[in-house]
Amino acid sequence: MAIMKDNAHLLPRGIACIVIGLAILLAPGFLQSQAYREMFAGAYVVGWFAIVLGVALIVVGLVKRGKGR
Repeated sequence: MAIMKDNAHLLPRGIACIVIGLAILLAPGFLQSQAYREMFAGAYVVGWFAIVLGVALIVVGLVKRGKGR
């Protein structure tokens, strides 16, 4: 896998991770099925990890963008 010189791919991936994390954390409030609600409620650690990973990707992308100028 080749390393890309531009880091434009970090920002969209970070945003996607944050959206996925929020979906996992907010899903139990919108689901009708008790089984699905319990499944998503049990995965809250995954949701928080996705949010933290997304924020980290955005920060790294912005820092690298700032150093490139």
